Amino acid sequence: MTWLVTGGAGYIGAHVVRALQDAGIRPLVIDDLSSGHRGFVPNDVELVRGSILSGELLADVFGGHAVEGVMHIAGFKYAGVSVQRPLHTYAQNVTGTATLLGAMADAGVDKIVFSSSAAVYGTPDVDLVTEATALHPESPYGESKLIGEWLLADQGRAVGLQHTALRYFNVVGSGSDDLYDTSPHNLFPVVFDALLEGRTPRINGNDYPTPDGTCVRDYLHVVDLAHSHVIAAQRLAAGEPLEPVYNLGSGDGASVGEIMRTIAEVTGIDFTPEIAPRRPGDPARIVASGELAARDLGWAMRHSLTDMVASAWSARSANAAS
Repeated sequence: MTWLVTGGAGYIGAHVVRALQDAGIRPLVIDDLSSGHRGFVPNDVELVRGSILSGELLADVFGGHAVEGVMHIAGFKYAGVSVQRPLHTYAQNVTGTATLLGAMADAGVDKIVFSSSAAVYGTPDVDLVTEATALHPESPYGESKLIGEWLLADQGRAVGLQHTALRYFNVVGSGSDDLYDTSPHNLFPVVFDALLEGRTPRINGNDYPTPDGTCVRDYLHVVDLAHSHVIAAQRLAAGEPLEPVYNLGSGDGASVGEIMRTIAEVTGIDFTPEIAPRRPGDPARIVASGELAARDLGWAMRHSLTDMVASAWSARSANAAS
């Protein structure tokens, strides 16, 4: 049987595709390549180029393949940009998800693992986020991910959809030098690009109530993340119960200053980050417990911060001309 990976040509999706292959599960990819890359998809994996907004295309995909379940990773993922482009964000993330769920129901495909986000929490008022922490998304992106979770729950009640949603925090690192984060908004690629261009990276604020004054966040290795996706798919396929949502979190986090120091050590580029003003709304600390995911999805932080930086830098350096 086959698992369809929406957004499987993107940074995270491509790692999930390879994790599925490693587990002996056949992946099928659909991606419009708006932010994904054809080269990220292995040659022995079929890529359907197109959008999940096309119900006709999805019907053809499900009609032409024996699809057991869906890894729904496709989406518009830029929280900051979503404030300027709310309608686009809702079309991609809400209408797209609804269209996908409709096509799944029509085809009798009843299993889905959904790529959600820590953005559903907004700015939490607790030091350690759990799945029970209040949900207060502060951007159209975060709102769209929360609505996606609601859609899964509603379909579960309506037609028996078996589902779970994985709430990501900051996904970094690489499992292969040909896969790297190309987002223009994420910390690692922003810092790496600055170093490769001879610019000095900067930190937004160093006067927070944290050990070194910089913001503390969860950083997760993409390979660890992909592994838990596969476990979720296997458990759904086996008919085993899962919680509706899981946080994939570290439990302790790392500061932006610590990230910068580790990048300097790994790259061998000695730099002192510029200190810029705080960004409005940036909380001092957001760290999540991964206990529930550890219990059910084999979640573990198998890679150190140095591993994360080293693998990400190796992949980015190997593609420095890209």
